[in-house]
Amino acid sequence: MAQRLHLVFGGELVDPTKSVFKDVDDIHIVGMYPDYQSAYDSWKAEAQRTVDNAHMRYFIAHIHRLRDEEAEASSTEELG
Repeated sequence: MAQRLHLVFGGELVDPTKSVFKDVDDIHIVGMYPDYQSAYDSWKAEAQRTVDNAHMRYFIAHIHRLRDEEAEASSTEELG
């Protein structure tokens, strides 16, 4: 069974209507999670903790969607 990793991260946005971070060096990496429910719980906690700042936004990145598990690995991945 393939692992379905999810990354939770966030930070202050330039404009709350867009997904552009004010300072990418200041992005808060909350963590990597093995399933969506764990990631969602973590995302929700961070979102609620920062609810008073309209420019703060947290996201869940579906890391497993960035890879095609059927595709052959690159030479650098083979070195792994």
